[in-house]
Amino acid sequence: MIHYYYSTDFKLTAEDVFSRWLIQVAQSEGFEVSEITYAFVSDQELYDMNIQFLNHDTLTDVIGFDNTVGKNLQGDIAISIDRVRENASAYEVPFEQELLRVMVHGLLHFCGFSDKSKDEKQLMTLKEEEKIRLFHVKHKSKSNV
Repeated sequence: MIHYYYSTDFKLTAEDVFSRWLIQVAQSEGFEVSEITYAFVSDQELYDMNIQFLNHDTLTDVIGFDNTVGKNLQGDIAISIDRVRENASAYEVPFEQELLRVMVHGLLHFCGFSDKSKDEKQLMTLKEEEKIRLFHVKHKSKSNV
């Protein structure tokens, strides 16, 4: 099951569409979604989490708290909507595309993908793009962010 929490004015308009896509992403990597919460928060909230839990004094777009057991994905993924908006503008991509990238990025970490090294970052980017295409093929007509 996937849950959504909002502490900003942002809200997904079709949570079920995003949930189906994320479950499909997990299954495509050999995992099942047990229980994941996506929290859409402000820059300040995510910054505070970054300091409190990771001791990182920096802004970021996504932080995951992975509690996966075996092939059952569980945990919390916090996303700064402020960062997503800013990054979409900076990278000159639509907001929805950047949101999908960040959402799937967190989930891919739970599936065991990392982005610490250059090669890992390259693979993560390829996986993000693959999974975003999956969303557009299967679910695009049913969603509006």
